[in-house]
Amino acid sequence: MPIYAEGLSSTVIGIIVAVAVVVLIAIIILIWGISTSNTFKRMKVKVEEANSGIDVALNKRYDLLTKSLAAIKGYAKHEVEALEKVVALRSGQNPANLSMKEKMDYNNDLAKVTKDLNILVEQYPDLKASQNFLELQKQSLDCEEHLQAARRVYNSNVSAFNQKRNVFPSSIIAKMIKFNEDLEFFQVEEGKREDVKFDF
Repeated sequence: MPIYAEGLSSTVIGIIVAVAVVVLIAIIILIWGISTSNTFKRMKVKVEEANSGIDVALNKRYDLLTKSLAAIKGYAKHEVEALEKVVALRSGQNPANLSMKEKMDYNNDLAKVTKDLNILVEQYPDLKASQNFLELQKQSLDCEEHLQAARRVYNSNVSAFNQKRNVFPSSIIAKMIKFNEDLEFFQVEEGKREDVKFDF
């Protein structure tokens, strides 16, 4: 009888140990899953925050461009009217409501107008020497730097998110929480990769 009890006792202990190991593994997997899910959510918030920085920079760029056009209008009314039409197309648009592709198009339109404006200003030395216009130039440079910084932060956060989303085993959690697609980078057209130069 004691021998039978010992055999039963060691079997029960073996079962208890096996169940404990399975439960421990399940708890570890659950904690890892929750932690990975929370990491994805934090990363998504960082991407949205960086996206907001791009929106602010685009709005500021638009505002400065309209002020620059108004300052130049007294010198080159007819030439400015064509540029104002391009800017008017973007009037009332809030970058926050645009897709990333639309934001890239918006940025490219503003960059083209800025480049054309730059060429136009070269023809008016009095305008180039104007204190108000020099101040607008300085603000435009600051705005362009802000946009570049926002773009770098956004793309860095998107890269980290996309890498984590695509790498096993975190890709399993990404699918479970419905992060099924890579986020889009903020890219500049090939012809617009150079910084906008302000040579007023």
